[in-house]
Amino acid sequence: MEHEYVVRAVRADEWPQVRELRLAALRDPAAPVAFLETYEDAAAKPDSYWQERAAGASRGLSARQFVAVEPHGTWVGSVTALVEEAGAADVFGGVVEQRQAHLVGVFVRPEHRGSGATDALFEAVVGWAWTLEGLERVRLYVHEGNPRAQAFYRRFGFVRSGGAVPVPGDPSSREFELVLKKP
Repeated sequence: MEHEYVVRAVRADEWPQVRELRLAALRDPAAPVAFLETYEDAAAKPDSYWQERAAGASRGLSARQFVAVEPHGTWVGSVTALVEEAGAADVFGGVVEQRQAHLVGVFVRPEHRGSGATDALFEAVVGWAWTLEGLERVRLYVHEGNPRAQAFYRRFGFVRSGGAVPVPGDPSSREFELVLKKP
């Protein structure tokens, strides 16, 4: 079931939509294995947080959030790329080995899964990453208990790097690092 979506970067003034989509993602049954943030924590953040988040992801070269939008305006999904510089600390406390884009916050509303929205989002975000000078790799982390996401990432061309980290708050579970090298 293919749909038509417009995939584009968020705009700074769209912070209410950014907030709504993130809260929807955190209410999803897969949220505990998909995100490192809880619904309660995100819902408690002030409007200023969401305004800054949308502004930062709308322009610039260090972060970009892409959304898939239906023709009538409904936001159906999102993915964000964070540019990591070599030598910087990463989100899990390791050291970034090379300049790369780290994909986070991948979410498509359940009723749009399997519709092409995730493919369209990944084509846009990875395409954007490849335009950045000196960036030769895109990575993401996926929970070992999230086979649906793992299957999509493999189909898109990501491969396991061999790296894995314990899940914050649940050291008995792991997040696998998957990478995609620039063609």
